Amino acid sequence: MGARLRAYFDRYVPLARQAGAGLLLESPTWRANPDWTAKLGLTDADTERINRDAIEFLEVVRRDHETDRAPMVISGCVGPRGDGYDPGSGMTADEAEAYHARQIGVLADTAADMITALTMTNVEEAIGVARAARAANIPVAISFTVETDGRLPTGQALGDAVAEVDAATGNAPAYFMVNCAHPNHFRAALVGNPRIRGLRANASSCSHAELDNAKVLDDGDPVEFGGQFAELLCEHPQLVVLGGCCGTDHRHIEQIGLAVRAAA
Repeated sequence: MGARLRAYFDRYVPLARQAGAGLLLESPTWRANPDWTAKLGLTDADTERINRDAIEFLEVVRRDHETDRAPMVISGCVGPRGDGYDPGSGMTADEAEAYHARQIGVLADTAADMITALTMTNVEEAIGVARAARAANIPVAISFTVETDGRLPTGQALGDAVAEVDAATGNAPAYFMVNCAHPNHFRAALVGNPRIRGLRANASSCSHAELDNAKVLDDGDPVEFGGQFAELLCEHPQLVVLGGCCGTDHRHIEQIGLAVRAAA
């Protein structure tokens, strides 16, 4: 597995260099939290080791590839406690802080430069993650997912969710992102939201429900995908973290890189 992960990361390094951009190295720990590791029969000690090993792995990748022209940031990835598409019954912000504090505390004790919470479906959990990161004294980015209407799975408008997290945490997140949605789904929602500085889009324009029930991978059109990023960059120059989510691979990232060069 280590060799496969290394081959995966190594493939993206030259794409970042071609684009004249840095590279954010995201740890494969989106599901390395207690509820999910328990499903595999793993202990709390196992879970801590997995998180630490993931960051140590990225330290090696950075050591081997980072240059002055291609800086690399190591991010400890945190995922939702529940389903990434369904907010379910949810937690209170206090409950979310207590739950995520364990994983974030471990990641903060490594060489990770920051925390990125991907696929957040609701404000309460996002607030809890932001508070836990602040308590651990490590920067955090909060990334919401949205449905085809540009709203969170709870129905809340993206801009309102960002404002609520900021108000509840004293602007604790370093920035906000959107992930696991197609550019067509969130394009309108970005207007008037300068705190959103990152995008990791799906290749497919299908809804979350459709993706859940899909029998084959929908990888969309990489060239069209890159063109959509180019348009978004022209409309929102504050965007600085760009990448792919479901259905994307090196072809899509290469097209994003071309979009970055064109926009520059």
